[in-house]
Amino acid sequence: MLLLFTTRPTEEEMAMLGSFSSAQHKKNVNGGDRDGTEFVCPVCLEIFDSPVTTQCGHTFCQSCLQECLRPQKPVCAVCRAALGHWAKATDLEALIHTSMAACKGCGAQVGLSQMRGHTAACSKYQEYIEEGVRTTAQTQPNIIGPVPNRFTFSCPYCNYQNLDQDGLVEHCTSQHARDTRHVVCPICASMPWGDPNYRSADFFQHLKIRHTFSYDTFVVSGPYDTVASYCSLDLLFYLNFLSYLLMPCISFSPGLLHRRTHYDPGGSTTLPHGELRWLS
Repeated sequence: MLLLFTTRPTEEEMAMLGSFSSAQHKKNVNGGDRDGTEFVCPVCLEIFDSPVTTQCGHTFCQSCLQECLRPQKPVCAVCRAALGHWAKATDLEALIHTSMAACKGCGAQVGLSQMRGHTAACSKYQEYIEEGVRTTAQTQPNIIGPVPNRFTFSCPYCNYQNLDQDGLVEHCTSQHARDTRHVVCPICASMPWGDPNYRSADFFQHLKIRHTFSYDTFVVSGPYDTVASYCSLDLLFYLNFLSYLLMPCISFSPGLLHRRTHYDPGGSTTLPHGELRWLS
């Protein structure tokens, strides 16, 4: 049962709503194990303190409701309905003062009106809470898996570490400008599509042209890595293409990208996957 008001509710209507809320809590407790959960505020998760009932039928501690009223357009913390009117749940408050429940820590029967003070001082209850926190932490799924490092790199010539993309370009240009060895680009190798065995024929030209933009800005790591890499690289291709147009000192070379793809042998429609790399 939900009481809806199309106009400003009268004091009698709000009192009736408070009585209805009290009756509902009493009914739930009488039919349950009387552990006090039906008298818990949905905001602070404690036994109601000076309970008030809103026009949408939800009950809160008076202090918790005041917190909900802070925004310019306050809404109910449960149903998100606009908060306009509320009434003191006197019947519910009286029920709290006459009801008992067992402490979840020590098991002692405590009056609901005294439960806040009891749990604050009960060492067994504190242990109960701490155990719950530990159990929750241990059973949480590993939502965030290992993420590849795409922020710092090692020099492919001397293995100097902790270089960001700009730092890698500056280091290689100043320290290894005359080194003609073919090396693996550490930036490309860190990408989902990167080939850790592909050696660039002209690494310095590769750095200047291929890494004008940061790959990590466009590639997302996670369960959608494959999809993200293809969508991101299309954008990255055009950005690099623009860099050619805006850099007259660099001649445009066709065949910027080399993509080798294959499809699911089962014949299902899937995104192409495989090796995708810049040619040097």
